[in-house]
Amino acid sequence: MAGGGAPSNTCDHRVSNGLFRRRRNVSSGQNEDERRKNVAPRFGRRGFLKTSTVATAAGGVGLVAASPATAQDRDQAPPRDSGTRGRRYVVRGGAVMSMDPKVGDFEVADVLVEGKKIVAVGRDLRASGADVIDARGRIVMPGFVDTHHHLFETAERAFLANGLLLDDRSGSPSANPNYGKHILDGFRLVYRPQDVYINDLFAGLSQLDAGVTTVLDVSQIHHSPEHTDAAIQALIDTGRRAAFGYFEGDGRATARYPEDARRIRDRWFSSDDQLVSMVMGGELHLGRNVYTRSWAIARELDIKIAAHSVGSWGMLPVFEDLAQGTAGVRVGPDNLFFHMTGMSDRVWKRFRDSGAQVSLAFPIEMVMRHGTPPILKMQELGMEPSLSSDVETTMAADPFTLMRSAMIMQRMVVNQIVLDQGDPVPPNNWPTPAEGTPELLTVRDVLRYGTVNGAKHLGLAGKTGTLTPGQEADIVVLDATALNVAPLNSVPGAVVTLMDRTNVETVIVAGKVRKWRGRLLDADLGRLRRELEASRDYLFKAAGIRQDLFAYS
Repeated sequence: MAGGGAPSNTCDHRVSNGLFRRRRNVSSGQNEDERRKNVAPRFGRRGFLKTSTVATAAGGVGLVAASPATAQDRDQAPPRDSGTRGRRYVVRGGAVMSMDPKVGDFEVADVLVEGKKIVAVGRDLRASGADVIDARGRIVMPGFVDTHHHLFETAERAFLANGLLLDDRSGSPSANPNYGKHILDGFRLVYRPQDVYINDLFAGLSQLDAGVTTVLDVSQIHHSPEHTDAAIQALIDTGRRAAFGYFEGDGRATARYPEDARRIRDRWFSSDDQLVSMVMGGELHLGRNVYTRSWAIARELDIKIAAHSVGSWGMLPVFEDLAQGTAGVRVGPDNLFFHMTGMSDRVWKRFRDSGAQVSLAFPIEMVMRHGTPPILKMQELGMEPSLSSDVETTMAADPFTLMRSAMIMQRMVVNQIVLDQGDPVPPNNWPTPAEGTPELLTVRDVLRYGTVNGAKHLGLAGKTGTLTPGQEADIVVLDATALNVAPLNSVPGAVVTLMDRTNVETVIVAGKVRKWRGRLLDADLGRLRRELEASRDYLFKAAGIRQDLFAYS
């Protein structure tokens, strides 16, 4: 699969190339009740479908069959050699939402791609000799960006559907199993390099299928250089844009974090012109001796630094030190922090003033007791988050879940703030928001969080996040004719409030078509699933955790 200009390692696991019954006339003298009495017995649901089928068949077209021309159009092959130098194709006739105010939005327009870049966006583009992707009835927009995903935990999907971060000693199903004990101090310890590879690869393909063209893999699995190389190889073999997050392992003798960052950079990331880039994990809760080294190495190598910031995990004291300048490192625009729950105003203002970015995982933060997602604090300070899925142990990792969760949570809180400014007794039951009340999030806001902001926070704003001529072609084509969307009345509204991964029809990364007409290309998913299941079976056994499809939820 698509590489990133880096050599292969010795991992064995690779992706394979795989109703007319005649009605009696009703006289005009009948009233409406009489009409209903005559019509109703003949037009129940079953009768209607039967009559409609015969009627349309008599007219030459089946009720549920596409016309021959339409079927032929939809069955066309993908553009030849997409993503290679000089190859051109045009995504034609879709509703284009560029996410770039300078480019704008179009009810009907085209996107011209040459090689791996977008050449033009507009109406009726001339593209002599170019292949055509028929986007009529589709929405064309930038691929989604996930700025925090623990890909290696895929084998434990839904294992913590009820789980909290830590055991709160309540004895409830949410306290046990929990993330700290069973994932970080359980499964994580027994991963082999081949487990890292198949988990990362399968998670990446799953997100690619859902339209996530860019991810930050928060890879806390670096028990050895072999574990590290397996994780990077999986990101490359997935064939999508990724930032490899070099975080800590379990500290065993073979671990080389953080000093191995230099070898990793030289071997895998010697060029900036590749799909996979590098981010340094710089967790402050690991202690000063560790984080000062990791931050220094990151700045030596000129790569971004990412870290978790969770008050309920006990992290506030070290973040207070950081805000006060006594932590031994300085926060800056190269920092990306996850969650930022339970942090003080001092920490927030220091991070805002320093230009640091924040990624929020709304579903996970609400479900696992990280704390309320701090979106209102960010609005107060004039900041905007990017969106992240965090862990599939507890929640789905598709962008539609993330955008809806963000919008629902924020509007729930703000709407109640407004209602509390009045009272349930008219005329004060529907108050006008008081001055200073946070603005309600809109669908365009959360779309921006999931595309533009994600690219910015990963240092990729010049490459992806918008449909802008000159940027690389990371594009998703979404089916707006589907049962869950049609008729299309609002492009941003449909994407955020109606769509799900089944609407993701075509996915393009750096000009290369990776999903076509609903099917991932160049991936033997059956074989990969079996390998993932084998990895899961091994991990449960090695971690001493009983497999039971009903016990943990």
